[in-house]
Amino acid sequence: MTPSSVPPGVFVALARTRPLPAATAALRAAIHARRMLLLKALLVRVERQGPSLSPAAHRDFEDDWALLERAERADGAAVRDVLDYPTVGAWLTEALAARPGTAFEAHLPHLRGVAVAAAVRSGRAPSGRFTAPSGLLALPGLGVLRSPSGWARASGGAGPVRLTAEAGPDVVTARPRRRPSGAGPPGPEEGTGWRALRKLPGGDTVLDDLDPYRVPSRGIGRAGAPAADRARTEYRAWAGRWRLARALLSATDPGRVAETDGLVRSVVPLATGRGAGAPSGATLRAAPGAVLTRMPADAPELAETLVHETHHSKLAALDEAVALCRPGGTLHRVAWRPDPRPVPAVLQGAYAHLALLDLWSRAERAAAAPEEWRQRAAERFAQYREQVGEALAVLRESDELTCAGRSFVREMQGHHESLGVAARNST
Repeated sequence: MTPSSVPPGVFVALARTRPLPAATAALRAAIHARRMLLLKALLVRVERQGPSLSPAAHRDFEDDWALLERAERADGAAVRDVLDYPTVGAWLTEALAARPGTAFEAHLPHLRGVAVAAAVRSGRAPSGRFTAPSGLLALPGLGVLRSPSGWARASGGAGPVRLTAEAGPDVVTARPRRRPSGAGPPGPEEGTGWRALRKLPGGDTVLDDLDPYRVPSRGIGRAGAPAADRARTEYRAWAGRWRLARALLSATDPGRVAETDGLVRSVVPLATGRGAGAPSGATLRAAPGAVLTRMPADAPELAETLVHETHHSKLAALDEAVALCRPGGTLHRVAWRPDPRPVPAVLQGAYAHLALLDLWSRAERAAAAPEEWRQRAAERFAQYREQVGEALAVLRESDELTCAGRSFVREMQGHHESLGVAARNST
């Protein structure tokens, strides 16, 4: 049984962790539907709490919303691309979870950056002087303008757009319907001026070390790992490992590269930490499409992280369209975590590790892949195969899966068994 909202072939491909263009398109549609739902929820909350908001906050929100609407009328695809950027989901989720009053109002100015980014991308950039709330204007997917004066100026039209911090000469030049690139000229003082996000080689994925919503304020994991800032991000090292990781994936399973390009919008560097609970990688349910990770030791580690975290994003997006689990509180042990996990987390972990088993199984047989990669894959496959099987057994026996969830796990189980057969036949 498969849910009516997802074509059977797509559902099976997703459960078996196999890359499929139709599945990527379906997941992107699910992400956008969720994003629009959150955006409308924000509008409704602002309307309901209008009397409790400061007049300036309410006026600015209405102006920013109007700018967003004008941009959407000019180029809906460009605006959709901005709205679906991972940090927009993180911002909306935090704003809607904030307590009424000043806590909620503090998140509203971020709409200014979202609207300006949408306007720039659509070719309808604003002209004139406007406020940069709290001295910061973050344009999702593009970059950040820091203006201690709290003011910025924009000029443009049909050609390049010029954003200027009034405290300095920094600008961003961006052609409508394209993402700007480069870091921009240095500001006259530390922390002032424009900083653009830098694109990683091949595709449109960016290294996001700027957006204020790229990591929650509490950090990531039990250790609360913070994001690495621009000053501590070695772009050349990231770009080099990214290029090599793509080459490994291409030699192992070309479909994985296409899937990465289609689903991974940003890589967010995490600060290096050695404390207990410091994660090597993470995905935020509110921000699918963002891979949060510490600097990987080498290209194989980054390739594995990309596949692992992409599947967390895939399952998070699918779960918005198809409920796979029902509420429950049972906790279970899994081999890859020291703490007991609820059923949805067991499903997430089993799914991401099944994708890695699939990758390693293909890497062992990939004649074009380096010998060290094939050997590493063989060792990791042997290490994790039994662990994934144990987690799948927990899921099969759980009464917290929906009908669709049970079908999904059956397909996962079938793929796990087929990978075992392939491994036995190759020895």
